[in-house]
Parts: sequence; structure tokens; C-alpha cells
Amino acid sequence: MVDKYAVIGNPIVHSKSPLIHAAFAQQTGQAMSYEAILSPLDGFEAAVEALMASGYKGLNVTVPFKFEALKFASTRGKVNSCAERAGASNTLIFDANIGVIADNTDGVGLVNDITHNIKFEIRHKRVLVLGGGGAAFGILQPLVEAAPGSIVIANRTFAKADEAANRLAEIVKASNSRVSGLPKRFEELDGLQFDLIINSTSAGLTDSTLPISDSIFAEGCLAYDMMYGRETPFMAQARRNGAQVADGLGMLVEQAAEAFYLWRGVRPDTKPVMDKIRALAI
Repeated sequence: MVDKYAVIGNPIVHSKSPLIHAAFAQQTGQAMSYEAILSPLDGFEAAVEALMASGYKGLNVTVPFKFEALKFASTRGKVNSCAERAGASNTLIFDANIGVIADNTDGVGLVNDITHNIKFEIRHKRVLVLGGGGAAFGILQPLVEAAPGSIVIANRTFAKADEAANRLAEIVKASNSRVSGLPKRFEELDGLQFDLIINSTSAGLTDSTLPISDSIFAEGCLAYDMMYGRETPFMAQARRNGAQVADGLGMLVEQAAEAFYLWRGVRPDTKPVMDKIRALAI
């Protein structure tokens, strides 16, 4: 019997998830199918209910439905801590006993890519997260669990940075962590330096330059853009200032691997899949 899974979003035609999960299934010998499903913007819950009724075992959820996915699970099952802290879910598990379980694997995917693939040690490092939106929220709990020395969250507007910093404070308190966190506007970063800088903004989509100083890149800094498939202005700036630079392709594959593990109980080898996706993007 072949178990059915899918990624659901709008738009969805660009998704690499079917290719990634097909590679994982082949590699691990799992009897499963995986497809991309376009949901109407006003019909997410009905689409998920129809998929559940037709026997699907789980879903990945992408833009713009991650917030709706969390709400859906909260009334039909349970929400795991990563999804709760992120305020959004990118992975749904359909359990016969519990119902719908919401999780969020984005942050775990990011941390796994940084620590396992790039071999960068986050522990005790000075971390800067650029952006105070949903993408930033999704990575905060796994970042705290990686035990950096400090986390600064910077945004164009202080209100959004402050909101993300308050979310960070809740995570730190709940995990008994000693990580310190501060909100800043981009312009307030002058004079500070960081060992790991993560760009969670969508500035790269429009080739926009962020108003950040060249001086923030410490010696040995890793500059990580959560976007993938293109050289963003942030990545170019980091490169000019001697930083090691990475895009978010590894995060994409690693978050998929975490979802695969939640569904199947098997951890795939991500490197050959990353190499395959990278080669296709060239």
C-alpha cells in the first residue's frame, strides 16, 4: 500500500518539495507518493479535509496557508511547540488517534543546515536575525536550543523587531536558556559585530539592499540568506566584507527531511538530494 502525502499552497507550481520527497522515498525504500496541490485562497480548510477524507497521511504547507494550518490543527488535534512558538505550521501529520498534528520544521532545517552541512558552531556565537516577520518567528526556538551567546533581531521598524524579541523572550524563559535577546532597527546595528547573520527578510525577491552597515560582519562570520537559487544583495554585501556566505537551499532540504522523519520515522541522507537540487538550479 502506498501512503499519500503532498505540499499545499498557492501558488505551488514552483515547489521543489515533490522532487525532494521522491528522492527521500527512493533512498529509504518508503512506499509513498508525494504531489503538489493548489488550494484556492479561500478554500484551505475544505481542501485539507478532502485530502484527509481521501486517505492522505500528511501535508507540507507553504505560502500563504501556514497560519491557517496552525489554526486548523488547534481545533482538530494538537499543536507541537515549534509550531506554537512560530505561530505557523509548515507540516501537518494526520493521526488516527490524535487527529491533526501541526509542527514547524523550518527552524530545525535551518539549524541542521548550519551545524551539519556548513559545519558552523552556533553555540556561544553572536547571532543577528534580520527581519521580524513570520520567517523569523519560525526559526527562533531551534536557534535558542542551539545555545548561542546572544540573539539580536533587527527590522526596518522597531515594532516588528520588538514583537519578535518578545516571542524570543518567551522561548528563552520556557527553555530555561541563558540566551540574551535584543530588538534593533537596522540603523542601530552600527558599531555591533556578529558571528552569524541570518537574513529572513524577502528583500532578495526584489533585489533590494538592506540598510545595514558593512561593519557588522565579524571576522569568520557566516552570512546566511534564507532565500535560495540566486545571489541576493545581502549575500553580495557579506561576500565583499569577507564573510562565508550560504543560501537557503540546505534549509529547504533539511526542513523537508525533518517533515519526512515526522511522517515516516526514517531520517534520509540529505547531501545527495541537496546536490541534485543544486545541479538542477544551475
